[in-house]
Amino acid sequence: MILTAGRRSFRELNAEIRAALETENTVRVEDVNGQRYMGAAMDKGKTLEIHGTPGNDMAAYLNGGTIEVFGNGQEAIGNTMGGGSVTVHGHVGDTLGYAMRDGEIFVEKRAGSRAGIHMKEFEQMQPVVVVGGIVGAFLGEYMAGGTLIVLGLENPYHQPLVGAHCATGMHGGRIFLRGAFPKENISEHISVLALDEKDRADLERHVRTYCARFGADFAKIMDAPFHKLVPTTSRPYANLYTPN
Repeated sequence: MILTAGRRSFRELNAEIRAALETENTVRVEDVNGQRYMGAAMDKGKTLEIHGTPGNDMAAYLNGGTIEVFGNGQEAIGNTMGGGSVTVHGHVGDTLGYAMRDGEIFVEKRAGSRAGIHMKEFEQMQPVVVVGGIVGAFLGEYMAGGTLIVLGLENPYHQPLVGAHCATGMHGGRIFLRGAFPKENISEHISVLALDEKDRADLERHVRTYCARFGADFAKIMDAPFHKLVPTTSRPYANLYTPN
């Protein structure tokens, strides 16, 4: 089924999308112009194809559904996402994957600040975010689990791979960075390590998925050094509290 967003309100549009998904497994929405909450809480087995620029909180609370965006995305994509898959053929704004609990998000180009903030994991729930370009400040802030990957592709102005305060308050999970990055932008509670065999296998699997979705060159991406960021403590702010 094909719907047209145009200048319609997000409430009207989302009501129509939900109604369509009751009888259809796939809905395509064209001429999207910043409407919020698209695909929120969408269940497994349902697919939303978006042409244009969806607004804030697209895929919030996504519950196993699949969303593909042919265009850029705004803020808080995948907010508290509990499963499913998001693919964005473009750039995205701030707080990508905020408090994400499971599923995968692949962004072809850049992401703004605070990507992966409060990401977490539990047993088989292992969220993954892959950003093809560079990212802004506070990547992985307060991160408690999951995997963040930043590839740094298409960076003609040689901007930093990650912005300031990367991994501030991080106390779980992994961040994989490709190529050179400013060490001064990394939080003091973080270790920068070489990849082990499991890291390499996981990284290659996610990069292959990125390449399949965006037509990128796997060999070229992997022909560059990767480093892993992990926290040195599970209590990065322990020294700020006074014991009773």
